[in-house]
Amino acid sequence: MAHRVIVTEELDEAKAAWLGERVDLVRHRFDAPGFERALAGADGLIVRTYTVVDEALLAAAPRLKVVGRAGVGLDSIDVAACRAAGVEVVHTPDANTQAVVEYVLGLLLDRFRPRTDLAADAGDAAFFALRKSETGVELAGMTLGILGFGRIGKRLGQAAAALGMAVVAADVLPEQTLRAAAGDYAWDHLSQAELLERADVVTLHADGREANRHMIGAAELERLKPGALFVNAARGFLVDGAALAGWLRANPGGSAVLDVHDPEPPPADDPLRTLPNARLLPHLASRTVVALANMSGVVEDVDRVLRGQTPRHPAP
Repeated sequence: MAHRVIVTEELDEAKAAWLGERVDLVRHRFDAPGFERALAGADGLIVRTYTVVDEALLAAAPRLKVVGRAGVGLDSIDVAACRAAGVEVVHTPDANTQAVVEYVLGLLLDRFRPRTDLAADAGDAAFFALRKSETGVELAGMTLGILGFGRIGKRLGQAAAALGMAVVAADVLPEQTLRAAAGDYAWDHLSQAELLERADVVTLHADGREANRHMIGAAELERLKPGALFVNAARGFLVDGAALAGWLRANPGGSAVLDVHDPEPPPADDPLRTLPNARLLPHLASRTVVALANMSGVVEDVDRVLRGQTPRHPAP
């Protein structure tokens, strides 16, 4: 009898078809009626961003052998509980690095190089007025502070350095370990406090460990330059949203761009929604055709585990 694998969220169609030739593939949204009943017959489970895999889900899935996260972070998966239940967890650790790096650079250009389309009926006066008002600031010469110097942070630093930005980074890992994997470009290793004080732009790329919850709060934000740009395209819960709203109100020359939120979507009464110096986006950083296909490549490791083989990318 073929193994049954439940897909709870979006999956690349080509990857789904590949897996469907090897297993009994069932699509069932995690928030749709009957999900718990479907879990009872599942040997494998493939999730994306919003399916929570915890002890309660595991209790409803006694046959489960593997959970595949079509993505990088494992914030919504209790890996320890899975392992205790004999369930392997696999993911795609480098699937969206390039997509996120390009996205963050785009956010910086949006902020510092304004470019408004010329209206179809714009006359000469509007043309010259817009040309005069749309004067930007070059990224070259700015200091980019990267909090969390993993795959994305290192690649972003490389790209920013190529554009002429000074790069500073902070991470829990020792500097020697970070430099061994960072590539051949100039960057300075700082404490988090030093980075926040020095950077013109701070971009957050820390992992989802519980200790990082609200790692950016009021005390940390007070260290920022009054005109700093703060970017979070990593995880919403890394930032205390109320504290960030307070900092933005107190520093109208500063700004924040948030691609991730806690919770998602952000509630209607989230104070960040109404602040003119806050830009909120609907979690788009990893959404490119290539990255989505790469993340869906987790199907290969799910298949390996179900066949009794060693997966290439088990959760750490």
